[in-house]
Amino acid sequence: MEQITDVSTLMPERDAEGYLVDPADWNEDVAQALAQGEKIEMTDDHWDVIRFMRDYYDEHQVAADARFAIKHLAERVGRDAQKRMFVLFPYGYVKQACKIAGMRRPRNWSTG
Repeated sequence: MEQITDVSTLMPERDAEGYLVDPADWNEDVAQALAQGEKIEMTDDHWDVIRFMRDYYDEHQVAADARFAIKHLAERVGRDAQKRMFVLFPYGYVKQACKIAGMRRPRNWSTG
């Protein structure tokens, strides 16, 4: 994939904290650019969580709570899923995973 150097010209509208205003504007190129902004190099585990979140959103029209994403990740990595989630997204599920997945900023959520 080509390195994106100026994401501001390619990005859909975002709020003051960098979350997409409209989750429908998300695609994997946008996710990659958002991840770069968070200093995250996307791996298969990152994409697995992000795609789960997008599928959950498509089905329920609401962002998946962290516990659902952790449960999904546990199917792949086992009992250390919660620890793995924090390795993947060290500044937290809401701060990084939700942003990269194109969700609006969740309100009043726990990050774990």
